[in-house]
Amino acid sequence: MNGTRHHGVSPFEEKYGFARAVRVGERVEIAGTAPVPPVGGSLASGPFAQMMRCGEIAIEGLVALGGSASDVVRTRMFIINADDADEIGRAHKALFGASEPASTMVVVAGLLDPKWLVEIEVEAIVNHQ
Repeated sequence: MNGTRHHGVSPFEEKYGFARAVRVGERVEIAGTAPVPPVGGSLASGPFAQMMRCGEIAIEGLVALGGSASDVVRTRMFIINADDADEIGRAHKALFGASEPASTMVVVAGLLDPKWLVEIEVEAIVNHQ
């Protein structure tokens, strides 16, 4: 498959053999994105802050491949506690509300790091070069 790839901050990208973001034509797919702290930083505290960090990483991948948050057409959020839905949803609106993407939020038994409260996937259509 041809396409352009962007690698982010997750140590799992190299270890497990995937790219943070892949663009093929106008379509950009962002891999499952957890609230991995920036180099030298610490894990964001609470569901709102963790979702904002997930969004920051995902949007960085979009921008690197010529897109922006306004190009997002689909998001999926995986959360470990249904009680966090409102805070995670509030962060989702702050990040992607202007584009009103189709969205799913699913409660899961756990994520790869037990300290993570949320992980997201993002799909975008970028119609400009």
